[in-house]
Amino acid sequence: MTTNKEIGNTATARVTQWLGEFEKALKQADADEVASLFAEECFWRDLIAFTWNIKTMEGKGAIHTMVAACATDVKPTHWRIEREATETDGITEAWFTFETTVSRGKGHLRLKNELCWTLLTTMVEIKGHEEKKGEQRIKGVEHNASKNRLTCREGKTREEKLLGYDKQPYCLIIGGGQGGIVLAPIETIRRSHYHY
Repeated sequence: MTTNKEIGNTATARVTQWLGEFEKALKQADADEVASLFAEECFWRDLIAFTWNIKTMEGKGAIHTMVAACATDVKPTHWRIEREATETDGITEAWFTFETTVSRGKGHLRLKNELCWTLLTTMVEIKGHEEKKGEQRIKGVEHNASKNRLTCREGKTREEKLLGYDKQPYCLIIGGGQGGIVLAPIETIRRSHYHY
């Protein structure tokens, strides 16, 4: 009788092997080899990590085209499974992390018969522009008394007066729809790097 732990270990080994082959093919920018790791019916959903866009590649041909256009510039590396993979009804699933030249990302993979059925890659952090958290977190409130201390309202008013005159924004995105909200944090970096 096979236990859940044994199934998990086998599934994790399969995902780890697939990610290793995938990383090797991407490192060589070998679009043919990358496409061969996908099933005939396959989907790759990319959220900015490779294409600098929200894009779904459907089928080996679309995946081949995207990899041929992007892999050399994106230089994806460090593909690592995040926790134990799972298997249900012949589908192996796992979460993973990876890096590109400018970002760190997370993703999700589903394998069917040892080949990729669905792949999700998402950018979660731009290198050099990491989220300020923990000890790096910007303090929202000053808990000290000083002669030149500003109230929240005074600080906000001062910033509003300076913005656009003495202090310039990196970019301006007009519109708060899904695209504007997603692209706002990375728009300034995008202009200096290749995008699909």
